[in-house]
Amino acid sequence: MQMSGTDGVSISEIARRLVEVSRRHEFLPNVPKECGAQLPSRSSCLEIMQQLRSVLFPGFFHLAEFSPEALTLHVGAILDRVAIALEEQIRRGFCFVCPGGVRSPSECRDRAAGITRKFLERVPEVMALLMEDVRAAYDGDPAAKSPGETIFCYPGVFAITNHRVAHELYDLEVPVIPRIIGENAHSVTGIDIHPGARVGRRFFIDHGTGVVIGETAVIGDRVRIYQGVTLGAKSFPLDEKGVPIKGVDRHPVIGDDVVIYAGATILGRITVGARSVIGGNVWLTESVPPESVISQGREPNARPGREPGRG
Repeated sequence: MQMSGTDGVSISEIARRLVEVSRRHEFLPNVPKECGAQLPSRSSCLEIMQQLRSVLFPGFFHLAEFSPEALTLHVGAILDRVAIALEEQIRRGFCFVCPGGVRSPSECRDRAAGITRKFLERVPEVMALLMEDVRAAYDGDPAAKSPGETIFCYPGVFAITNHRVAHELYDLEVPVIPRIIGENAHSVTGIDIHPGARVGRRFFIDHGTGVVIGETAVIGDRVRIYQGVTLGAKSFPLDEKGVPIKGVDRHPVIGDDVVIYAGATILGRITVGARSVIGGNVWLTESVPPESVISQGREPNARPGREPGRG
């Protein structure tokens, strides 16, 4: 087939070149044929997340039309659908990271089924955490008229919902799927939380656009952060080929009751002590003790009447 108005290069030749470039850079998926050569489906993963959102906040989304008496039955029906779809996507995820066919298809299916059961057992705990996050959003924002408003409208609540689901799957060593769920929240809200980040109770992101939280970040309880905050890595240890080494703790540890204002950048495996306040646009690369107040152009100071490091 020739393209009109070109120098005669055919569509099939262009296609061949494109595939060759992908092969040369090893970017073609190599899912074992015995697994059905199926990749995880982004649309299916996001549908699962949407169904989970309606279960985690019953009455707010797709379940709003059901009576309280019927709600339990419909929640159960949705969880059945989630279990079937999630098990399939987890199985595909295992195939995606196992191009050599190390495991048999039946082993992948059994493992996916077991992980799906463990995940569903954790959903009530995830729901309890989210109820506290919603309460933190309502209590922390004088503009919020009700907790329900934060569920419907606040990007921080949307993002932390996706994150708490993705983090459970991440802890269960599910490949790919947690990143799809996390990046969905990123694209919708501008809030980028890696599924590996450990986030404590009553977490509130106000406004949220531009927030970045890295994979090994640890965030304590009752932490509040604002738009444009980065909890990132300062540097990456490299292997002999100059490639960053995976799995190294490289992001900050944020203590309980910390407030981080807009535009602050906190880098490296440093600790921000409990009850500290990090001001807007601060660049922080060294640990600070509890009760610190850090602002632009100033050295770390303890709050008046308290010694640094004392609770």
